[in-house]
Amino acid sequence: MDSNKMGLLLFRLRKEKGMTQKQLADQMNISDKTISKWERGLGYPDISFLGVLSDIFQVDVDKLLSGDLEPKAAETGNLKRIKFFVCPDCGNIIYNTGDADISCCGRKLSRLVAKPADGVHTAVVEEADVEYYITFPHEMSKAHFISFVAYVTYDKVLLLKLYPEQAAAVRLPKILGGRLSKHGSDLYYYCNQHGLWLL
Repeated sequence: MDSNKMGLLLFRLRKEKGMTQKQLADQMNISDKTISKWERGLGYPDISFLGVLSDIFQVDVDKLLSGDLEPKAAETGNLKRIKFFVCPDCGNIIYNTGDADISCCGRKLSRLVAKPADGVHTAVVEEADVEYYITFPHEMSKAHFISFVAYVTYDKVLLLKLYPEQAAAVRLPKILGGRLSKHGSDLYYYCNQHGLWLL
């Protein structure tokens, strides 16, 4: 941990918010001399202040401690590079296309790696004029169920949430573009016990 880097970051974040040292100090119930000391790299905030600074500046505590808030390289390409994350505590579903640190319920989440469909985790696709009707021969009990289905084209994502004790089936409009094939759209589905699958 580099006190100079952290101090420069705190200075920059305070200026971005348009705050004076006094305004920041008042919000934290400390003296403006303390803020000045931190910004000059002459000391670190006490651990009890890190959460407050994180809330005020809307920056992760890790980034405050490292003094590094440099943006990542912009991702180019399309949604075929999509990554899915599911919180093991609350079941929150998150997806992105870039390189990001994703967390939920205080835990850092790992990217789900999609496995090819197998005998147990497969989908049956029926094609009609304007839609696909997709069923999953999978139990939908409270302990073991398909949680979501994601239909991904090069420029769109349709995420459908499924719940225990409902039918394991979805309808997808063809108007979204693409075809459910290796060269068109992708169909992802997530089993709460066995992870992410790709048709």
